[in-house]
Amino acid sequence: DVGNGSFAIHADAYQRLTDDLKIPKSAAQKLINDGLAQHTNNRRLLNSGAETNGGALGASLTFEKGYAGISFAQANNFYGTVAEPNVKIDMRNDRWDFASEIFDISDVISRAKVLLTHTEYQHQEIDGGVVGTIFSNRGNEGRIEASHTKLGDLSGSIGVQFSDTKYQAIGEEAFMPSTQTKKQGVYLYEEMPMGKVLLSGAARLDYSQISSAGGDRFGPSAHVSFAPTNIAIGGQYAMDSAWSIKLNLSHAERAPAATELFALGKHIATNQYLLGNSQLSNEISNNFEVRLNWKTAKHSASFSTYYNRFSNFITGFSTGNLVDESGQLGGSLSETIIKGVAAEFKGVEAQGKFRIYEGQGDLDLNLRGDYLQANDRETGKPLPRIAPMRIGAGFDYQLDRLHGNLDVLHAFKQDRLAPQETTTSAYTLVNATLSYQFKSAFHLEAFAKARNLLNEDIRDHSSYLKEIAPMGGRSLLLGIRGEF
Repeated sequence: DVGNGSFAIHADAYQRLTDDLKIPKSAAQKLINDGLAQHTNNRRLLNSGAETNGGALGASLTFEKGYAGISFAQANNFYGTVAEPNVKIDMRNDRWDFASEIFDISDVISRAKVLLTHTEYQHQEIDGGVVGTIFSNRGNEGRIEASHTKLGDLSGSIGVQFSDTKYQAIGEEAFMPSTQTKKQGVYLYEEMPMGKVLLSGAARLDYSQISSAGGDRFGPSAHVSFAPTNIAIGGQYAMDSAWSIKLNLSHAERAPAATELFALGKHIATNQYLLGNSQLSNEISNNFEVRLNWKTAKHSASFSTYYNRFSNFITGFSTGNLVDESGQLGGSLSETIIKGVAAEFKGVEAQGKFRIYEGQGDLDLNLRGDYLQANDRETGKPLPRIAPMRIGAGFDYQLDRLHGNLDVLHAFKQDRLAPQETTTSAYTLVNATLSYQFKSAFHLEAFAKARNLLNEDIRDHSSYLKEIAPMGGRSLLLGIRGEF
C-alpha cells in the first residue's frame, strides 16, 4: 500500500502449493474397508492437492466528501477432485470492482454509495490430461444506496440492486444447460431509538428472471420468473449497562437458483447425478429469534434461540439410487433430486468470553455451543446434511508481544438422519496457535499453528463427500510475516 492522503495504490500477489492431504491412519483404513481404496495411498487423500496463485491491483482517490476507487483481482486454482482420482480442475476468476461513496450531499441525503462488479469465471475439467467440459460464468452486479438525514430520531437508507449473469457449459459432462439470470431488487432499512429500546425494520422486493437455452437432453428452452418479498422487524432493549435483549421477526423468500431449476446430469465435485425441478416456487419461511446479551469491560456472553418455519424449503434429497453418467441404474453417482418441502428449523446458540486471570499476562476463557434440529414437517423425518450439536472451550493468553490460543471443539454423533443418510461419528478437534511479535521496523511476527492435535478421523456431516474426504490429520504450520 502506498498513498499521500488523496491518492492510494494497493497491490498484492500470492502463490500456494499443497500436496495431497495426509489423513489419519484410521481414516485411510476406513476408506479401504468401505471399498474406497482408490481414494487413498500411503495415508494420503488422492487428488486433493492444489496449485493456487493470484493477485490484485487497486487505486482510489479520496476527496473532501468521499472517495472513488477501482480494483482488479485474479485468482487461479489448479486442483484435483477427490471424487474422481483422475480429474483435475483448472480454474480462473477475474473480477473488476468500482466503489464510490459521497457524504453530506444535501439536507435530505446524508450519504450515497455505488458498488459495481464485473466477474469472468471459467474452469475446465481435465480427465487424464484431456480437457473435457468447460464451464464459464460471466456477470455484472451493482448496488446504489442512499441514506437520509435523520427525521426526528429516525435514520435509515434505501437502495437498489441488480445483476445479470450468464452461465455456459460446453462438453459431454455439462450437468445443466446454458442459462441467464437477471435480478433486480429494491430495499429499505430504518431504525429509531426510543429510550432504552432500539427499533428496526427492513423490507426488500425482488424480481428474478431465469432463462434456460435448453437443447439435447435438457429439452426445449424455458423462461421462469419470481418475485420474492422479504420483511423484517426487530427490537433491542437495554435492561441496564450490562444486559440487553433482542427480538427479531421476519418473513423471508428466496427465488430458486438456476442449478436447482435446470440441473440434469453428473456434478463431478459432489459425486452426484442432479435432477433439477423447473416447477419450483419461491422458498418461503417465517422466522423468530430472541437473543440475550451480557457485556462488561472484560467479560461478554450471549444466548440465542430461533425458530424458522418453511412452507417450501428447497434442497437436494438422495433417492438412494446409484446411477451412471447417463442417469441409468448401476453406476457410482448418488442420484439427487431437488425439491421443496414443508420444514422447520429450531436451534440454540451460546458463546462467552471471560477474563479469568490478570497478572503476568491476561488469560481469557472462551466457551461456545450450538444445536440445530431440522425436520420435514409432513413426514417428521430429519432433513439431510444437518450439523450435529457442538460444544467448545478454549483459552487466549496475551503477554506483551506473545500470544497463545488453545481451542477444543467437540461435535456429537449425528444419528438423526434423513432417508439414505449415514451416521457421522462424534469427534474432538483440538487446535493451538502461538505467535510472537519482534521489535522491528518491519513488524515481524513468527507464528506456529497446530491443527487436529489428536489426529482424529473427522467427517463433516454437511458434506456430500464425507464418506470419501475426511478432514486432514495432525498438522503443524510454521511461518513468519512482516509489514512495511
